[in-house]
Amino acid sequence: MVNLSAFIAFHARQRPEHTAIIYGEERVSYKAFDQRIRRLAALLKQRGIGKDDIVAVFMKNSPAFLEVAFATSHLGAVFLPVNFRLAANELAHILNDAGAKLLFIDEELTSVCEIDQHVVVVDAMAQHDSRRLSSPDWPLPDAVPRRSDQLFRLMYTSGTTARPKGVMHSYENFYWKCMDHVIALNLTAEDKLLTVGPLYHVGAFDLPGVAVLWRGGTICLHREFNAEDALASIERHQLSCAWTAPVMLNQILSVESPERFDLSSLRWCIGGGEKTPESRIRDFTRVFTSARYIDGYGLTESCSGDTLMAPGMEIEKIGSTGRALAHVEICICDEQGKPLPSNTDGEICLRGPKVTRGYWNDPEKTAESFFDDWFRTGDIGHLDGDGFLFVTDRRKDMILTGAENVASSEVENVIYLLPQVAEAAVVGLPDEQWGERLVAVVVLREGKTLSYTQLEHHCRGHLANFKVPKQLLISEGLPRNPSGKILKRELREMYAQPSFDSSHP
Repeated sequence: MVNLSAFIAFHARQRPEHTAIIYGEERVSYKAFDQRIRRLAALLKQRGIGKDDIVAVFMKNSPAFLEVAFATSHLGAVFLPVNFRLAANELAHILNDAGAKLLFIDEELTSVCEIDQHVVVVDAMAQHDSRRLSSPDWPLPDAVPRRSDQLFRLMYTSGTTARPKGVMHSYENFYWKCMDHVIALNLTAEDKLLTVGPLYHVGAFDLPGVAVLWRGGTICLHREFNAEDALASIERHQLSCAWTAPVMLNQILSVESPERFDLSSLRWCIGGGEKTPESRIRDFTRVFTSARYIDGYGLTESCSGDTLMAPGMEIEKIGSTGRALAHVEICICDEQGKPLPSNTDGEICLRGPKVTRGYWNDPEKTAESFFDDWFRTGDIGHLDGDGFLFVTDRRKDMILTGAENVASSEVENVIYLLPQVAEAAVVGLPDEQWGERLVAVVVLREGKTLSYTQLEHHCRGHLANFKVPKQLLISEGLPRNPSGKILKRELREMYAQPSFDSSHP
């Protein structure tokens, strides 16, 4: 039985009163978590959910989010977490493309969709305990057996096309991911994980995320991120580990007088996603005197966490994201898929049991994403002689702002709807707070004008807030190669210069 509910039921028998989830003032034991999962599975069955049906969630962090995920698996259905920051048309596209049969949505987010018989509204009370959504009179269904090669989750990720792609995750992908993280991070049943990132994201759910529950440990779940609250939780609950997006860690390290908090219980924090400057590692060590900072590299397509920095190598291998985990292989390939020697930049390709088999309803994109059995990440980098990975250029059309991946082409398509715009390119420029900020470089039609306020208002009508450019630059032309492709690297290099005035026009 590979259903996610199986290992919760196991721990509920072995250590029923051990805490599975901490959420605010509430502690949910493994016994209670198991009961909630079964009760919610009864609700799903009442709603007609069965094997292979798609169940979506549009929710912020809460125990109910996890309960939906595990109850969906219990019935052999497929879990679809959706970024709660998306606009209505973006949510509708994902639900339609996936063929979702049921949607769970937080009450505070219901303005983005029409409420009908295919929608379950989760109010503030039910967010704490999903049993409030069901009846105690409904019979509790048995788990529907799943095989390791069957689908456990769909997770949509922005790509280089205008629309997100549905990454298919099998149980095999997920459990090999868990095994690799248990080995690399030495996870035990006594570990307590700070979870402040959004659970719709692989960083929070998978790195190591639910692997802590797989081992019988504890997840300390925050509904939303606040730097001081994160430090207070580490002290109060004696948390041992954490994953944070770079923007979150920056805010944590900027908290005034962090010595106010006893942070000695923390033994590591994963904070990858970008090249980590030495200054941040040293700042981390200053605040967390008993912990180490772990840089890493991973993808939604591989359930995250493909490389992690080895202990004690952080400064010696500064700029590296670490070495491949136990069941991950990395190959640096040229444009024809042939391996390149050490210290030579090429496309980073991955192979192993935690890597997706492809994209939902998109055989063409799936075929394009592989060299034989090597998954093409689209990222550029090299391996040194010791096997440490150095990422030198991320996907050329992707921007990592905070914890979010944004496809520049998606934003550009929206900008092109403006009648003033002749040409547009969206790039990411370095930003202390966000890692990268979205910048729109626009060539105007003759005689037309465009202000940043106009651009912002237009984009907010079509895109999630995190996809809206934070800056507008007006240019007389865009650099292109002989085939006419816009050279975004040149734009990034040009506008990232310290002498450049980065204020809004």
